[in-house]
Amino acid sequence: QVQLVESGGGLVQPGESLRLSCEASQFTFRAYAMGWVRQAPGAMLEWVATINNDGGRTDYRDSVKGRFSISRDNDKNTLYLQMSGLKPEDTALYYCTRYRASGPILPTYTPATFPERGLGTQVTVSA
Repeated sequence: QVQLVESGGGLVQPGESLRLSCEASQFTFRAYAMGWVRQAPGAMLEWVATINNDGGRTDYRDSVKGRFSISRDNDKNTLYLQMSGLKPEDTALYYCTRYRASGPILPTYTPATFPERGLGTQVTVSA
């Protein structure tokens, strides 16, 4: 069974930085595209960023471009999200998610194509 365990969330002030981590197990991590999604209170799940299996290609939602950076360490089975210039609107529960199939692609996120998700880590940005 796929296991994804997020960590690194916290309470920060606007403009500060955080790095989220996601430790993956029970599957061949280096074979799968991965992503981050988030959900704010009362809002729908929202895609944040995607990375292909070898880390060579990435994609971001417009509102985080230039502030967030997704990366991965395939030797450590770990996915990262470096977040800088945090804004109150970034406040959400952040989830690590895995694409449904292995392969060297950078897929478009939908809940159906990225069905595996961890329990999340809370990020709160507030003065």
